[in-house]
Amino acid sequence: MEEKKCPDTGENCICCTRHKHREPAEADALLRRLNRIEGQVRGIRGMVEKEVYCTDILTQVSAVQAALNAFARELLGNHIKTCVVEDIQSGRTEVVDELMNTLQKLMK
Repeated sequence: MEEKKCPDTGENCICCTRHKHREPAEADALLRRLNRIEGQVRGIRGMVEKEVYCTDILTQVSAVQAALNAFARELLGNHIKTCVVEDIQSGRTEVVDELMNTLQKLMK
């Protein structure tokens, strides 16, 4: 998340970034996915510590990457259905350029 300069202190702060209210069901679903991914990453760490064979670790890394991609797709879909639609309906069409930049970053 890109932090912005606080107008009060001049420091980087999360309080000066944009926010998005998520319905509890949406937030819970995203957090469940992140918890699973976090567990998978800890599992990979454990595999490295136990000196597990490289290809077995790489298989797990691939699973984490797929899980992160699924998380990103869900978040992006929610973003388009809510934030982007609301901004366009309010006449803030610059959100389309922002969406295009985001998609380019995701497709790298």
